[in-house]
Amino acid sequence: MRQIGETGLLGVGRTMRRIRALLIALVVWCAWLSILPAYAADPATVTFALDFPGSEPEHYSISVQADGHAKYECLGKISSDSDDTENYQADFTFSGATRARVFELAAQAHYFSGKIDSGNHKLAFTGNKKLTYTDGHSNSSATYNFSALPPVQQLTALFQAVGATMEFSRRLAYYHRYQKLALDDELRRMEEEAHAGELSELGAARPVLQEIYNDSSVINVVRARAERIMEMAKGASAGR
Repeated sequence: MRQIGETGLLGVGRTMRRIRALLIALVVWCAWLSILPAYAADPATVTFALDFPGSEPEHYSISVQADGHAKYECLGKISSDSDDTENYQADFTFSGATRARVFELAAQAHYFSGKIDSGNHKLAFTGNKKLTYTDGHSNSSATYNFSALPPVQQLTALFQAVGATMEFSRRLAYYHRYQKLALDDELRRMEEEAHAGELSELGAARPVLQEIYNDSSVINVVRARAERIMEMAKGASAGR
């Protein structure tokens, strides 16, 4: 009886050790699952921000993720004839070619991990600019007024062209709602700048352009301009 009891105790000990090991493994697995969503929620993102007091808008930023999802944020006047400002935000999607170009240039600029400003203080001030790269493992950024690095110059021009498109979109939405007589001049300027290659990602403005085109209370010449710009956006996307 004594020998059987010792064997039983040994068996119980082994069982308890197995249960303890399983519990430890379960705790580790749960901890891993808890941090996994954090990595999934942090896709690679490139952000451009510009702060330029006295300009319009005086602040804006554009963030684009590796999947193309983008966000535009700005602080600017509600309209040209008003001193009131608004915090404006809009979500949109970068075209595949532009998204790929952004991340290609970010890689060429070493993800902004070093100094990118030219350091030339004799150059005219064109606003405080900041480029940031983040993903689930790293975060790096750099500020500059002017950069002599070609990838940074190209990124700056690209983001500023996208920002110009988003500003047209913001103003058009306001004019369509409150000041329809201003739509013709605004759309004329937008069409001219689009033809001159000064705007990028015209597709981001398609929702407001479509609303204007669908609105029978808007004069036909304005609706026709909105339609032409949408066709330009479609053609730009097809050509990429």
